[in-house]
Amino acid sequence: MDNADYAAVALRIANADLSDLDAVRAALHDEPWWADRLAEPDLPVLRAVADGLRRALDALVADDGETVLAEINELLAEHPPRPRLSGHGGRNGNPNWHVHVAGPDAPAVDEVAAAAAWGLAQGVVQHGTTRWGRCEADGCETYFLDTSTNQAKRFCSPRCANRMHVAAFRARRRA
Repeated sequence: MDNADYAAVALRIANADLSDLDAVRAALHDEPWWADRLAEPDLPVLRAVADGLRRALDALVADDGETVLAEINELLAEHPPRPRLSGHGGRNGNPNWHVHVAGPDAPAVDEVAAAAAWGLAQGVVQHGTTRWGRCEADGCETYFLDTSTNQAKRFCSPRCANRMHVAAFRARRRA
């Protein structure tokens, strides 16, 4: 897993419905090695991580650098990454080199929390503080990372953008 993937994990946890284990597993569908190992007692930890991620993301959207620094550093202190190089999962005898953020025997919740904290920190290092946003569609509060060339992303997905554009078009036609 690379840093870009860890930033995606941070966003998925921040945006996830963490009401029950099935919802958490759905949010982590791209990481079955974590999702399958999570248990009900892990939910309070993940909810606390998500709250910290949301505070940091709100600060990023508001361009409040001091709060970004404090919130992300708090997440890193509470859920420190313990990086280790891994080479499993390759093909034809060639290892698939990547970095894990927790030890081999760490509980899945520890690795998810560390990955989310590390991912958000690396996302800020890689992309700065101006490329983070919150969807402007009515009823959607999804956080996103804008990697577009013109940095003009306003919606989390084409679905939200289309919904808002169709609503605006219909409103203009009525008027």
